[in-house]
Order: sequence, then C-alpha cells, then structure tokens
Amino acid sequence: MTRQDVPKARDPARDPPGPTILQIIPRLDTGGAELATLEIAEALRTAGARAVIATEGGRLAEAVLRRGAELACLPAASKNPVTMMRNVARLAALVEARDVALLHARSRAPAWSALLAARRTGRPFVTTYHGAYGQASPVKGLYNSVMARGDLVIANSRFTADLIRARHGTPEARIRVIYRGVDLDAFDPGRIAPERVAALRTAWGIGADVRIVLHAARLTGWKGQGVVIEAAGRLARHETHALPPWVVVLAGDAQGRTDYARHLEAQIARAGLKRRVRIVGHCADMPAAFCAAHVAVVASTEPEAFGRAATEAMAMGCPVIATDIGAPPETVLAPPAANPDEATGWLVPPGDSVALADRLIETLTMPAPARRAMGERARRHVARHFSLDQMKRQTLAVYDELLGAGLERRWTAAKSRVHGTPESALTS
Repeated sequence: MTRQDVPKARDPARDPPGPTILQIIPRLDTGGAELATLEIAEALRTAGARAVIATEGGRLAEAVLRRGAELACLPAASKNPVTMMRNVARLAALVEARDVALLHARSRAPAWSALLAARRTGRPFVTTYHGAYGQASPVKGLYNSVMARGDLVIANSRFTADLIRARHGTPEARIRVIYRGVDLDAFDPGRIAPERVAALRTAWGIGADVRIVLHAARLTGWKGQGVVIEAAGRLARHETHALPPWVVVLAGDAQGRTDYARHLEAQIARAGLKRRVRIVGHCADMPAAFCAAHVAVVASTEPEAFGRAATEAMAMGCPVIATDIGAPPETVLAPPAANPDEATGWLVPPGDSVALADRLIETLTMPAPARRAMGERARRHVARHFSLDQMKRQTLAVYDELLGAGLERRWTAAKSRVHGTPESALTS
C-alpha cells in the first residue's frame, strides 16, 4: 500500500449517512484482533457507516478494501516514543479530515497515540482488551493501562473483564463483555467440500484413515506445543489401550521464532515421534483443518484472554481439550461443571501432559455416535453464545452508547432484509 498519512477530506455527497468509525491496529495479519477489526469494519458498512482502519498493512489489507472499508497507513506498530507522539498528530489530522466520530484502539502502542488524539479532538475513545498482557513491573502495568482507559472498554471474556478490574480498577460500569465471534457460515461442516479436507491431508502427508489431533496456534512457548509433544510421547508408549492410527499436527506460524521451532523439532526427534508429530506451519484453511481433525487441543500454559481456536473447532463439530485457565472454561462445556450429556469437550490442568494424554485416549477411543453427538452439541453451543453476528451487533451497540447513532438497529434491519431473518432472531 502507498503511505498516506492524512487521506482526502470527507465528501458529504458520496459518503454514507452513518458516522465514521476509526479502528487502530498495528498490522492486519492473521489473528483474533486483526480478524475482529475486519469484521467490525464490515458490520459498519452494512449499517451504512464509514469504516476506516489505521494500520501498517498486512495480509488482510486487501480483504479490508474488498469489504468497502478504507485504510490509512501509519507506523502503528512502532513502540518508539517519538514515532508514537508523531502518530498522535497523524491521527488527529485524520480524525478532522475524515470527520471521524469515534476512535477504537485494539493494541497498546497505537492505543496511546489514539487516546491522546481522541482527547485532542474531543472524540469518544473505545478500547478492546484482547490479551492477558504480561505485567511483571509497574512500568509494564502503566503501558498496559491504556487498554483500560477507554470511555467504554470491551473485554473479550469474563476472565478479561475481571483482569481489567483487578489490575486497573476500571469501574464495572465502563466494561462491556463481548465474546470473540465465530463466522458460522465459514465454520460450517456442511459447507466444507471433501476436496478441501483431502488437500490438507495430502499437504500434511496424512492418510484418510488416520485420526488427527490438531493443535492450532502460533509457535510460541506459552501456547503449549511442548506439552502436546510430551502427551504424544505418552500415547506412543501406551500399551494398555488399542488406539486407532493417529497423528498430532502442530499448525501455526513461527512468526520469526526459528529457535523455538528448532527446539520443538529436536524434542520430537528425541522422543522418536517424527512419524507421529508434524509441524506444518501456517494453515490458510482452518475450517477444513478442524473438519479434518478428530479432536482439537488448546494447550496454553498461560491464560487465554479468549482462545478462538476452541470456539472455531466446536463450530465445526470438533470436540476440544483445553486447559482450565483463562477463558476456555467459559467456552468449553466440560465435566464436572457440565453434565456428560451437555459436554462439548474436556478441561485439563495447564502443563499436565499426563492429563492431556488421558483425555486424548478417551477421545481417540470414543465411539463414533458419542463423538458425533458431542460435536453437534458443540456447534449449537457456539451458535447460541459465540456467533460473529452477536459480536458485531454488541460492538455496534457500544458505539451507539457513545454516539446515539442507531448503528445496531440499522445493522439488524439490513441483515434481516438480506437474509430474510426476523429481527428478533438477530437481537436475541
């Protein structure tokens, strides 16, 4: 993209009648915050509003433009104090040029610039607290605190909301819990052509009769790949259960962490698991990946603020084994909190490869009807509580609280016209 610090001023004759909302995010690469930025921009366009995203760019930039949103390029990922202060002026100029009604920041470094620009221009400021952000020192706590300084603060789970209150003393009245939404059209097992699943199996070198244990996360230590490898070693040494053929797939981008990737490869080699565990890199077709999987694993050893892999897997009818810290206990229905006939998966202690291996054995040996019933419950659970439509509607409602613009109502009406869905069904 061409750098454009301050784009053209708004043209009232051509612009939509709704307000202009500016979202700020460092880059538009694949990730929960990045996808949410794109999805909310799309919701704004559906509601007749103007969506602008300030960012350095990334692999989702073209998708933003295809959905009718606009990009304003600035060094939003920089943590250099001089650059951040210059971004204040850039954003303030952008706000005035585009007649921006509200700024919504989704990451800490650009949030500081956006906060100051909002205060300078007198516009409302919203933040989404996407992560559990490490806070090992008072300085880091101050740096993190910007995500709790919005006029309204969106928390992506109840766990995150509690964290915000405990760390920053943010009043509950300013916090809105909005779960990360799953696109139930994209993540629909009925829409996945067998060829897509077969293509992934071929790319990964896995036969059609082999059950896949899928761990989908970027390659970084706290995501728990090492624990999954340890559990795979226990499965490989298991002699008391006749397990069907299985392979563990670690799908995720190393994002430059080549030392960690080599460490995992060495761990696999030491355990004699080269035929059992595959590191496959970034997967561009996650719906097909979860469709191919027999079970999905979320093995994080530090709290997930939300953990979308769990909800995306469940939307695909794939049972989930997740660690019982952070938000997964809010998304995965598991015994003993849930009855066995309500369960959508299992929860295990973080870092416990023995417990993980035990649950994997249970899953791999589960009768097909029982697994199918669990998958059907899982999809219904996600549709009821974690849909993308709910996330869009609730986020627009937050903007409406500050602007009184009727965005939620207009989005609901537009969706109802296009899909023939009663408005009551979209607001329930």
